[in-house]
Amino acid sequence: MEIRQFRYFVCVVRQGSLGKAARELGVVPSTLSQQISRLESELSTRLLQRTHQGVIPTDAGIAFFRQAQLALRHVDEAVRSAQSARLAGHVSVGLAPTTASVVALPLLIAMRQQYPDVRFHLVESLSGHLAAMLKSRQLDLAILFGDEPNWGCSVMPLFEESLYVMAKVGFAGFPEGDSVPLARLGDLPLAMPTHMHGLRSVLSTAADRHALGLNIVMEIDSLAVLMDAVAAGLVATIQPDAAISRAGRTQLQAARISDQWLSRRGYLVSLSDDELSPAALAARVVMRNVARGLVAQGDWVGVSDFSRTAEPSAGAEGL
Repeated sequence: MEIRQFRYFVCVVRQGSLGKAARELGVVPSTLSQQISRLESELSTRLLQRTHQGVIPTDAGIAFFRQAQLALRHVDEAVRSAQSARLAGHVSVGLAPTTASVVALPLLIAMRQQYPDVRFHLVESLSGHLAAMLKSRQLDLAILFGDEPNWGCSVMPLFEESLYVMAKVGFAGFPEGDSVPLARLGDLPLAMPTHMHGLRSVLSTAADRHALGLNIVMEIDSLAVLMDAVAAGLVATIQPDAAISRAGRTQLQAARISDQWLSRRGYLVSLSDDELSPAALAARVVMRNVARGLVAQGDWVGVSDFSRTAEPSAGAEGL
């Protein structure tokens, strides 16, 4: 029996409708129905009665509702007590440049608000460098990219990011329309980071798998310099939408890569729970919540949450 099942049940009873409760909780009705059915199975009793107007609790459901509300109040009080204990310590976090352009400031604000006594160290670097720093214990946490991550750490699937071809407005040979398949970009002169960058690895793997050629004329491992070159009209590039904010949307045009098989998956990767300090464990939860919140609010363009449908690796279930 899980705490979320208590929250789901209490919300359904208060709303009197699975659909309304699902919207409030931010889940699909089928997921909510499955959790309620699982709860009833575990208790071996019917808690809700379905009617044409919605759902109403049975006698057993009313009794359980009262105790569930009390249990949730105790849980919430435990959370407030833990947060008021003024957690202190140090945590080191790594973000790739495009991720940092969206996530860094909200993450800093959230950490400052929730854990003001934690000394927060943020590193912005290529994902390959971040993975190496994580393995050498220079970082506690990082958001890394890959199709089948094997970093030897605790891994939580976090988001899936669409990719865009982008160039200066009026760039010769730029495709028309809001979306374009990768196969139509073979002649477009591109600037990309080297293979130390997770995006380049994802793109090269996808292009090789589908026998597609890319015209990469420059390799630049600085996102700021790369986007300066794009804004100057020297080259085009393929990046997530977040990269546009580094150069200014008014100067650039972009088209989403339409191939379903080409996207970038982000993972929240950390040392094992045994190695993480209380401050790092708390930061891991904050990072997850900030990322999910940005996606849910529509503040992270081109990104969808696939963390609820993908299974985390061993060690990540405590996130």
